[in-house]
Amino acid sequence: MSDPLATSAMLPGEGRVGTAATHQLAGASGFAELTAGAILGGRYEIIQTLGQGGMGAVYKARDREVDRVVALKVIRPELANQPQILMRFKQELILSRQVTHKNVIRIFDLGEADNIRFITMEFVAGRDLHSLLRDSTPLTLEEKVKIVIQVCRALDAAHAEGVVHRDLKPQNIMVENTGRVVVMDFGIAHSMEESGATSTGMLLGTPAYVSPEQAKGEKIDPRSDIYTLGIVFYELLTGKIPFESETVVGLLIKRLQERPVPPIEKNKDIPQALSDIVIKCLAVEKEQRYQTTNDLERDLEGWLASPATFRTAMAARAAEQRLGKAEEGRTIVTPGMMMMARSHAWKWITISVAVAALIIAGVFAALRMLSRPSGPHAPVTVIIADISNHTGDPIFDGTLEPMLKIALEGAGFISAYDRTQLRNLGAKLEHPSDKLDEQAATKIALSQGLGVVVSGSLERDGAGYRLSLRATQAVTGNPLTNPHENASNKDQVLFAVTKIATDVRTALGDATSESDQRFAMETLSASSLAAVHEYAVAMQGLSDGKDADARRSFSKAVDLDPNFGLAYAGMAVASRNLAENEEAEKYVRQAMSHIDRMTERERYRTRGMFYFVTGDREKCVDEYSGLIAQYPSDVAAHTNLGVCYQHLRNVRKAIEETRRASEILPKRALYHFNLARDEIYAGDFQAAEVEVRTALALNGSAEKGFLTLAYAHLGQNRLTQAADTYGELDKVSALGGVLAPLGLADIALYEGRFSEAAQILEKGAAADLAAKRLNDAADKFTALGYTQLQRQQKGLALAAAGSALAVSKSVKIRFLAARIYLEADLPAKAKELAAGLAAERQSEPRAYAKLIEGEMVLKMGDARQAIQAFKDANTLLDTWFGRFDLGRAYLEDNQYAQADSEFDRCIKRRGEAIELFMDDVPTFGYFPPVYYYLGRVREGSKTAGFADSYRTYLSLRGKAAEDPLLAEVRRRAGQ
Repeated sequence: MSDPLATSAMLPGEGRVGTAATHQLAGASGFAELTAGAILGGRYEIIQTLGQGGMGAVYKARDREVDRVVALKVIRPELANQPQILMRFKQELILSRQVTHKNVIRIFDLGEADNIRFITMEFVAGRDLHSLLRDSTPLTLEEKVKIVIQVCRALDAAHAEGVVHRDLKPQNIMVENTGRVVVMDFGIAHSMEESGATSTGMLLGTPAYVSPEQAKGEKIDPRSDIYTLGIVFYELLTGKIPFESETVVGLLIKRLQERPVPPIEKNKDIPQALSDIVIKCLAVEKEQRYQTTNDLERDLEGWLASPATFRTAMAARAAEQRLGKAEEGRTIVTPGMMMMARSHAWKWITISVAVAALIIAGVFAALRMLSRPSGPHAPVTVIIADISNHTGDPIFDGTLEPMLKIALEGAGFISAYDRTQLRNLGAKLEHPSDKLDEQAATKIALSQGLGVVVSGSLERDGAGYRLSLRATQAVTGNPLTNPHENASNKDQVLFAVTKIATDVRTALGDATSESDQRFAMETLSASSLAAVHEYAVAMQGLSDGKDADARRSFSKAVDLDPNFGLAYAGMAVASRNLAENEEAEKYVRQAMSHIDRMTERERYRTRGMFYFVTGDREKCVDEYSGLIAQYPSDVAAHTNLGVCYQHLRNVRKAIEETRRASEILPKRALYHFNLARDEIYAGDFQAAEVEVRTALALNGSAEKGFLTLAYAHLGQNRLTQAADTYGELDKVSALGGVLAPLGLADIALYEGRFSEAAQILEKGAAADLAAKRLNDAADKFTALGYTQLQRQQKGLALAAAGSALAVSKSVKIRFLAARIYLEADLPAKAKELAAGLAAERQSEPRAYAKLIEGEMVLKMGDARQAIQAFKDANTLLDTWFGRFDLGRAYLEDNQYAQADSEFDRCIKRRGEAIELFMDDVPTFGYFPPVYYYLGRVREGSKTAGFADSYRTYLSLRGKAAEDPLLAEVRRRAGQ
């Protein structure tokens, strides 16, 4: 499935060609080809020609200004001045910038140089789906489904921005060598809000793939793209499109008048469920198709996760729909189950008993549905402007907004943001004292893609108070509601907030009764007003990164109201941000003791935080999953669930949850940074770089962005760029200055420049100690200990491990110190540390204890016992260290096939090796020895190319000439 000459950037309607064919086409077309080595506009160096056609040519080029390989699409000179052609190029750029997603091609620029018009875009090494189908490239059923799922995600991102593609086809779907799928060519796409000649009355798109409404020239919507994707999926499964004709007119008439033959009738090996999904996509009437690509993606993910379970769920859905849809005494088969009605009876005889049971279950499900709301509400994002305080009493300054946020988020579909979250949104006010009035809030809402602005005021009303709110649509400015509420005295103002929030929630679509809404808020509104004011001040401190100040304000809040559970939770967050983990655990336990004073949503959040802080990742997953089940649009819950999955090394699920968060709030930089980091761990370094650059465009001063970008460079073997990026990180902030030395030392260690790495780490640790950054110093000391071991300086390694333990007793530091003690021949200390880790409740420290146990018996020569210990560790938590250690044990036991498998896993998980503990501390220096051990394995199994692994090791560490292992490696490699 690989073709390094191909790219995602081709001209509309054209296929991909290799280099030899390109030169042939160039001569025939008469187009003035840019040759390799040519410089366009003093910036773009042409590397090779990728393809040509009627509209122009596409080249692989290097953008010398940013040192990036791009695809450069050139328009023919005779077409460059045609307005409709030029508009198509501009449209492609505009919509690409509007729709930012991993599975959508990224367009960088539209330019003109040397009388040549061109656009530059992301270069993707791979092949388009058309060429894969044409060449009958073997794809498994799972691979085909994964391709369609990724196209769904791309279209979903476009549809969320109001953009319909209109020309989806295999030629516009790129399959990268890594498996990533990219949808391209939005040149004729348009916004669903546009009007005019492009929306109706014209056939735009490729006839073989257009929807019935496109064929009739009618107005289209996202369901047209779903129909087209159904054709693509049909072709993937069967090798043919569902309708064929010798003429375009005949092709269009067929799709208006005929139903396609189900794929399963073309190939009996196609699963019934997938055949049914395709046919549902291809319904002539839009109302009978999947209504969103997200719905289609969910069904495909369901089949992929468990085909048998999904088949049962489809049968259950059929039973419910048959029982619930009746007209004039006959059953109506809905589109979702229309295919079941066509299935041959004999296929269902063997499961008739199961179907009968499902029908009974369907009756009860149908009855339950009658008492439920019609369905989940679409997510609504709200920004809360500062409530103007006209009372003259400063206690109300910034006090009401966080309570209003909590009250609004009692509705599961609402995600609300106030001043305290602007920092995380990448939209902090220029001056913290600036008023976030309605105008400023609207500006931020538009820049961040938030839907609703809520503003308000509090005024004196005789002896009491009058609270007024105004909710408006950010884009249109249309008012949604303008409620008012009176409070007889100061102590009643908080209750007025909870009451008035019910009006706003109802206006936004909340079907919960007013009494139920208020009941959920009663305990919160009973808090002391002074305590809530201190809480609001503390939340602002957290937002501004002033964690120590925030913790002091939270402490004042609990002094005023000892039952204020949310304030204890805030103290836990501030303590964790200050890297005071023991304090964080103490405060989160106190928050748990007051959980009855919280709303349901805050109870879920607090329990989730409790499990995360205490290290119980499995329960963390359970709690945040429960939160999402109740509040599916809670973006923070999706993000935190992703982090919990991440620490369990379930990277696929982490990416899934983080992506959902970024889809709900697509312009929040933090979520793009998180998604990029997950893609690093998954080994998709190019996708991570695209994602992190998207995030940096939203927030160009984020430390996490530069750190993640450096990781993406490392994963692509661009070490010089990684070092430069660490240098940029050093300039961003004080925190960047702490992280950068670790990164630079890690690169030096990776390349075998051990003395330089040690020097950087010693200097950095001393600076951390002077600044009382104890956890940062411990990270540098353990890295220093490992570095000294590579130099065979065991005494210095032991000293570094002791220094690390003197300032930190975290799980990670104890584990790494124990490894150093073992390697430096001090097993008693390692055994003591392992015993402490084994006594803890969570799976991670117990897994590390097993790894240390395995190392101890391996050093004593008992490889078999070591193998079992390492397997036990990996059962508790499947880590990169565990696979590496298991490979070494298999090697010592001469089990070469098993060892080869483990080291191969380590190489495939190199993204995880870049940051082994998922805590912003780079660890790629641990990675190169994999190639040394793999060389020994393949040498032992007498593999012909065993020396290649040794040569790879030499290419990484041979230039520095400091590594004591080099002499042995060269000898084994025959050098």
